[in-house]
Amino acid sequence: MRTLIRLSLVALMLAVFTVTVFTQPVMAGDTAKLDRAVDKALKKLYASSPAAMDLSKTAKAVLVFPKIMKVGLIFGGQYGEGALRMDGKTADYYNTISASYGLQAGAQKFGYALFFMDAASLEYLNNSAGWEIGVGPSVVFVDEGMARTMTTTTAREGIYAFTFGQKGLMAGIGIQGSKITRITPK
Repeated sequence: MRTLIRLSLVALMLAVFTVTVFTQPVMAGDTAKLDRAVDKALKKLYASSPAAMDLSKTAKAVLVFPKIMKVGLIFGGQYGEGALRMDGKTADYYNTISASYGLQAGAQKFGYALFFMDAASLEYLNNSAGWEIGVGPSVVFVDEGMARTMTTTTAREGIYAFTFGQKGLMAGIGIQGSKITRITPK
């Protein structure tokens, strides 16, 4: 039993260390770098998913996290920073952070984009002091199969999420909570 507790503590410390070391927060002058990463991520997403391109034409805003780092060994965590785009321009900067516990092991990088299709969903993001995915507006995660049949006519939900650029290997099951918070670069 003591060995399991020690292993769990080591895994937690490893996860916190990795997320802290490999994901640096936005600092002065890095907003231009983050904006370039968002531009590049959107270009790749639109090239690989016509459904995402179509949604972008009617979305009120798109929140893009171009690079999220996720690591875990029993305990896990992920962190990434992104930008909210309205009319093709950055309106605000956000971070996403989550913690998890369960049967999991590995590390991966990925990105995701949230398409805000109505004013109510966007208002919820803007007025919350930190938005927990799963609380508030519903989010529909679009996989390749759904993306093939999706059109702006069939898109009826407030927020659609697309993941992209997955690299690495993360296996397992767990309980996860993710929070998105507005950040102010210095």
